[in-house]
Amino acid sequence: MRRRIPLAVMLCTVATLGYPAPASADTSGGTPVTLSVAGQGTLGITVPTGTTSLGTVASSGSPQQISGQLGDVTVTDLRSGTAGWTVTANAVDFTGPQNISVSAPGSSSYTPGNVTTTGTVTANGTTLSPLYPPGAVVTATGVSGNNTATWNPTISVTIPANALAGTYSSTVTHSVA
Repeated sequence: MRRRIPLAVMLCTVATLGYPAPASADTSGGTPVTLSVAGQGTLGITVPTGTTSLGTVASSGSPQQISGQLGDVTVTDLRSGTAGWTVTANAVDFTGPQNISVSAPGSSSYTPGNVTTTGTVTANGTTLSPLYPPGAVVTATGVSGNNTATWNPTISVTIPANALAGTYSSTVTHSVA
């Protein structure tokens, strides 16, 4: 037997099944946004390139010390970050009519002196004695963004008793990491 469904019930059923209910709309929404800031460059060091004279002393029967300034050393940090850096220095023995050691205790030293900076950085100098093996001479902490540091170190060398007359030479090497 067939059952008859009233037309009103059929229309109501079609109306509710055939049409979706209205969606609720958000009244606000967020979209993630990013940007990038690239560093301008690298970490580098510049040192005096010409020959520096520490001066002249007369030969003596006693050891004597001679000192002089090397010239400006500058670290330029264009990495735009927060990583600190350390400068190490060292020298090789002076050669000439005889060798003058820079590795024996009390034979030599490197004193950074005042360190001037730009940007956000704290740079502290440390005396290196003797000049060999290599050691830290300036350390940077508290870095934020680009910065520079400049100092003019004093190099001191002990001339041994009865040193032979003549010109002696060495090389002071700096590196930054």
